[in-house]
Amino acid sequence: MTGISPTDSVMAIRNAILQKNAALRDVSSTGNVGGANGAAATQGTQPGGFTEALNSALNQVNGLQNQAGEAAAAFERGETTDIAAVMLAKQQASVSFEATLQVRNKLLSAYKDIMSMPV
Repeated sequence: MTGISPTDSVMAIRNAILQKNAALRDVSSTGNVGGANGAAATQGTQPGGFTEALNSALNQVNGLQNQAGEAAAAFERGETTDIAAVMLAKQQASVSFEATLQVRNKLLSAYKDIMSMPV
């Protein structure tokens, strides 16, 4: 596992969303919508941007879920007797999934808000 936990990367994504949301509010209050579209187009195509961070977070959550499943299967087969480690892996996967789900819900909410804005 890498030095960055899935929770940290999900929180980094959340912070990026909040920063972009604040920037969009600032732009919409000044009426400079054209500049915001150009900046958003440039930001979305940069390597290491939001899309890559989101994909990385999803891959980490998937990895944690796979590890938890493997740990549970190993416990069921009798290969390990450390139930605490199995339960910890399950809880890490669960918390990571819930955090990802909340980020998704916020993204959908922001998308709906943007789509309902008058042009």
